[in-house]
Amino acid sequence: MLYRDNKRAAVIGVPSDLGVGIRGADMGPAALRASEIKRKIECLGYDVSDYGNVDVPIREGLPITSTHARYVEEIAGICQQVAVQVGQALRAEHVPLVLGGDHSLAIGSVRGVGEFFHPRKIGLVWIDAHADLNTPATTETANVHGMPLSVLMGEGDPRLVAGGEFCLDPSNIALIAVRTLDPEEARICLNCGIRYFTMREIDERGLAKIMREAIGVATKGTEAIHVSFDLDAIDPLHAPGVSTAVMGGLTYREAHLALEMLYESDKVCGFDLVELNPMRDVANRTAQLGVELVQSMLGKTIL
Repeated sequence: MLYRDNKRAAVIGVPSDLGVGIRGADMGPAALRASEIKRKIECLGYDVSDYGNVDVPIREGLPITSTHARYVEEIAGICQQVAVQVGQALRAEHVPLVLGGDHSLAIGSVRGVGEFFHPRKIGLVWIDAHADLNTPATTETANVHGMPLSVLMGEGDPRLVAGGEFCLDPSNIALIAVRTLDPEEARICLNCGIRYFTMREIDERGLAKIMREAIGVATKGTEAIHVSFDLDAIDPLHAPGVSTAVMGGLTYREAHLALEMLYESDKVCGFDLVELNPMRDVANRTAQLGVELVQSMLGKTIL
């Protein structure tokens, strides 16, 4: 992991649910902080700086200016703030830990990492029940949290698509734990060139083999890996506190194994934990699991 020897991390909160049609994900960063995420990372020997939250406008006062990408202008502004803070963290030799908030924030976090390393390439491991490959032309909901992976490959609303020279190479993207797609989104997934691993493939082959292959995809010719983890990748039996739960996901141990193996790759430079919705949680279980997953991403082991 970049700066692993320095053991320095930066917490960046993104309290936004503008990208999802269900309220509550804006409270995710607060729930993770209340679950003592900073102290529990420090217990691993890290020096942790909390950068606070990016500015997010109040949803109820916002007009809906696009029927195909709801709150797109506001989300673009949020993602620009996230990209700036991620870049600042990396320049300060901190591993950026971006806490959400809905998954649209990854447009900013991945962009921030990509711009930091440019012109060198980065890889992306995207762990999610959904492919997040919709565009304004294919979406059935107009929710931007279903679009960030396409945006990061240069497709979608021009207000969201990364400017300048940064764009992800699809051949360096691994999508893991996907199990529900819109019809047009499925077509994009089949044809865009990313390596996807459905839950059926995980069931058949086992997660350890999947992760070795995914890490190979994300590290081939790249300088570093960014990891974006949507808590709805985990089965709602273990992680009920998400906005768009889908049965049949990763188990508790599979989620930890994925992040433990990514840590051991020594290539991860940044991490998103997204879609925690405390309004749907049960006894704070999902927030506590989220903190444990961050610990696994930062090197906590059983022994």
